[in-house]
Amino acid sequence: MSQTETNFAPGRILLFNLLGAILVWTWMSPGLMFWTEIDDAVFFATNAWLGEENEAWVLFVAATNNRLFDVASLMILLAIYLWAISRDPNPHHRMLRWGGIGVTMLLSAVFIAQGVRMVVPYTHPSPTLVYENVNLITEMVDFSTKDSSGSSFPGDHGVNLVLFTAFMWRFAGLKVMLVSALFAVLLSAPRILSGAHWFSDVYFAAIAINLVVAPWILLTPLAPALSRALTAGMIWVRNALPGR
Repeated sequence: MSQTETNFAPGRILLFNLLGAILVWTWMSPGLMFWTEIDDAVFFATNAWLGEENEAWVLFVAATNNRLFDVASLMILLAIYLWAISRDPNPHHRMLRWGGIGVTMLLSAVFIAQGVRMVVPYTHPSPTLVYENVNLITEMVDFSTKDSSGSSFPGDHGVNLVLFTAFMWRFAGLKVMLVSALFAVLLSAPRILSGAHWFSDVYFAAIAINLVVAPWILLTPLAPALSRALTAGMIWVRNALPGR
């Protein structure tokens, strides 16, 4: 499949949507405590590591929850994106074509974020605000970091990282997708390790949202057609510039 080939894959869309629905069922079913149990287990285990006896680990978790780490995360995603571009076998308007794909991805992220706010009324605070007498990295270091959130569901970082992985799968192939998925796990981990997010904020909410919404963007003509239109617009602008 070429990067911007328009196609419609209803079978795959329904499969991904079904997987998303199953995830939602496991979370909403009153007879299951799966996510609550794993959330508590992950939080209490990781929070116990944040003690004065583990100073190096505390500094690491605090540093990876600093705003500068968000910049580093962005640079890692940019490196993966440039790697995907370099693997594109079609040199014709390659940079502009991937510019169109990138803008389509950003528009999709905005659409999903706004849609979730309108459609999903539920939210909850982070575990560090739910439980008392927990270890807080903000009290252990003398630089800015994050260990709490009044509205941690869903994890915005996680939603965007999973969406990035999905776009890489659709437009760059399996190899780039696997690397993107690995870094999605690594880059979403700091918020969980600090207690600013529950495990389910990422590994339920972010994945379920993308399983339901992203296939309707990536496995229909929408994303390929929009990226082609954006590419055509950028080519037109470039050709209209003086001196060309």
